[in-house]
Amino acid sequence: MITQVRTAEQLAQLPSDGNRYELVEGVLIMMSPAGGRHGRIAGRVFKLLANHVDDHALGCTFAAETGFLLARNPDTVRAPDAAFVSQDKMASLEDDSGFLPFAPDLAVEVVSPTDPFAAVEQKAFHWLNAGTRLVLIVEPASETVHAYRSRSNITVLNATEWLDATDVIPGWKVQVMHFFP
Repeated sequence: MITQVRTAEQLAQLPSDGNRYELVEGVLIMMSPAGGRHGRIAGRVFKLLANHVDDHALGCTFAAETGFLLARNPDTVRAPDAAFVSQDKMASLEDDSGFLPFAPDLAVEVVSPTDPFAAVEQKAFHWLNAGTRLVLIVEPASETVHAYRSRSNITVLNATEWLDATDVIPGWKVQVMHFFP
């Protein structure tokens, strides 16, 4: 067992112990397993996203636990609940068997009951700083979606409103209520 995990390569070699991990600025962080509602909502968002992306051949979608290498020295590897990467960005990649060496175009984070919103928002800012164009924080308790396009361009949408992500995913518009099965 690696006792000091500080690089993406060490994280990739970490033996499976049933836990999920992220590496943030060289610090290993254990992620708690998600509850049922979190998993249902993350799965629903992924399904809506993947169906649209696949139907229009726009790129690739990624489910939870997919690692994105966002920074080196110190290394940061994050894993959103769902993600989208454009066809152009994917075409630049020769091998996708390891951590993806860039930020996704879209990252989705579903807030767990034990997650303080401020911590999830910090994660959203981390995604934006790495080059992600749109971060969605899906808040099950209030059935809202917070859409972050920058630190100052943040929109909060309730269940009856429509998320328009066409600037990042051509044609993708979803009424927020559809994220909450």
